[in-house]
Amino acid sequence: MVYQYVIVGAGSAGCVLADRLSEDPDNQVLLLEAGSWDRNPLIHIPAALPAVAPAPKLNWGYHTEPEARLGNRRLFWPRGKTVGGSSSINGMVYTRGNRGDYDRWAALGAEGWSYDEVLPYFKRVEASERGANSYHGTSGRLNVTRARRTSQLCDMFVEAGRQAGYKYSDDFNGEDQEGFGDFDATVYRGRRWSTATAFLRHARPRRNLTVITAALASRILWRGTRAVGVEYRRAGKTERADCDGEVILSGGAINSPQLLQLSGVGPAAQLHGLGIKVVADRAGVGENLQDHLCVCIMSRITKPISHYRWLHPLRGAMAAAQYAAGRRGVAAQAPLSTGAFLKSDPALDFPDLQLHLTPALVTSHDSSWPKEHGLTIYVNHGNPRSRGSVRIASADAGDHPRIFANYLSAPEDLPILRQGVRMTREVLAQSAFDDARGEGIALPHGRVTDADIDDFIRDGGETVYHPVGSCRMGSDADAVVDTRLRVNGVEGLRVVDASVIPALINGNTNAPTIMIADRAADMILAKGGPAR
Repeated sequence: MVYQYVIVGAGSAGCVLADRLSEDPDNQVLLLEAGSWDRNPLIHIPAALPAVAPAPKLNWGYHTEPEARLGNRRLFWPRGKTVGGSSSINGMVYTRGNRGDYDRWAALGAEGWSYDEVLPYFKRVEASERGANSYHGTSGRLNVTRARRTSQLCDMFVEAGRQAGYKYSDDFNGEDQEGFGDFDATVYRGRRWSTATAFLRHARPRRNLTVITAALASRILWRGTRAVGVEYRRAGKTERADCDGEVILSGGAINSPQLLQLSGVGPAAQLHGLGIKVVADRAGVGENLQDHLCVCIMSRITKPISHYRWLHPLRGAMAAAQYAAGRRGVAAQAPLSTGAFLKSDPALDFPDLQLHLTPALVTSHDSSWPKEHGLTIYVNHGNPRSRGSVRIASADAGDHPRIFANYLSAPEDLPILRQGVRMTREVLAQSAFDDARGEGIALPHGRVTDADIDDFIRDGGETVYHPVGSCRMGSDADAVVDTRLRVNGVEGLRVVDASVIPALINGNTNAPTIMIADRAADMILAKGGPAR
C-alpha cells in the first residue's frame, strides 16, 4: 500500500496527527511506533508513576554524555517508548507556559506562533474541567482536570508561599501564571489521559489508519530530495512504507534529529564521516537542544503526612481497594498536584522559575519508593540559555545518539537557578511548616553560601524531562523547519514534535507539543484553524 501520510512516532504529537489526518477517509495514514501498545496496566494508574517512568520496556533509556559543569556525570534521560510516548510515562502535569514564552518564539523568527495565535489551538484540543472561557475549551478530546491535593503538605506549601509574600494563582494556564497553586492534570476519572487514550483510541477503528508497533524507523526513503517513504525494522526484518504525500517525523527531541541525520539530512562533514550519503547539508539538525535543569530541595517531615504513609501494608491495601472499586482515592490522583511559578527578578514581565512539590522524599530521577516521611520541591529555571546537541554515533538506527545537554554552559543560568534555590528555601522556612519540618537533606536548613548552593546544583542537578529544540523552527536560513514545520532543503517532509520548539517555555512541555501537532494538522490539511 502507498500511504498519503507516514507518521514516525506514536507519542504526544504522533497520536494527535494520526487522529486528525485520518478523519478524512480518503487519506491512508500509517503510524509507526518503535515501542509496544500501552497495555501495561500501571501506565494508566496515576499514582504508579514511580514504577512506570523508569521501566526499561517503556522508555528509550537515554543518557547524556558526561556533563562538564555537573561533575562529569552522565544524566539519565528517559523518553517514552510506547504508544502515547512520553505522555504515557510523564508526571501528568498540564502547563502551557506563559504569554511571554510564545511571544518569544515569534520574536525568534517563528512567525505566526505568538501567544494569541496558539491559544485557540490549546483551547480546541481541551476538554477542561474548568469550563469554557477565554483560556479554556471544553469540546476537545484531551480531558484536563484540576489536580487534587493528596497531602497536608500541599496546603502547607501554598500557605508558606503566601507567608513569603507570593501570590496565589487559581489557574496557571490562565491570564497570570505567577504564584502558588495547583496544576491542571491529564488525569480523568482516575486514569492517566495520555494522547494514546485521548486521540489514538478514538481513531483506531478507522479503516484508513494503520498502526504498526515494534517498528524502528531506520531511514527516510528519497527520490532525489523528496521524501517518498520510510524504511523500518520489525521482527528482525527490514520493511518499507511508501508515501505519495508527506512523511512526518514525530519522534521527539532525540529521535527526530537522529532519523534526519541517519537519512542524510544534517551537517555534511559529520554525515560523510559516518559513510552516510548527504541529501541536504543542514548544520542546524540536532543543534539548539535545550532542557530544564532541576534541583531537588528535600526535607524530612516529623509528622506522618507524606505519601510515605501509603506504603504501610494496611493503608496501601486500602488505597488499592479504593482504586479497584471505582478508580478513587490517592492512587487515582496525579502525584504532582501543587507547585508555583515565580520571577527570579521582580523586574521581569513573566515568571522564569517553576516549582513542583512532591509530598514524598523522592527525586526527579529516583525510581525508588520513599523510605521515610519527607517532601521534595523540584526547582528549575524555565528559560535557560544553555544549548546542547544530538549527534548520531553511527549509521545504525539501533545505536543511541550522543546527547550533549551542556547544562550551565551559558553563564547566566547558574545565578538564576541559585536564586530559585534561595527563594524555595525561604518558602520552606515559613511558619506554615514549623510543626512538621525536619532536617534538610543534601542542603541543610539555615544559612548557606552561594558557593554551597552552586556545589549543590552541580552535584545534584538532573533533568526534569523537558528536552526540546533540536529541529528548530524559524524563518531564517539556518532553521531546520520553517514556520509550517516543513524541513528546509527537502520536500515532502515535516517534523512535528517538541524538537521544533525554538526556546523552552516556563512549564512542562507536553501541552505545547499537543498544541503544535493540532496546528500542524491544519497546516497539512490546509485548513484555516479554529474559530477565535
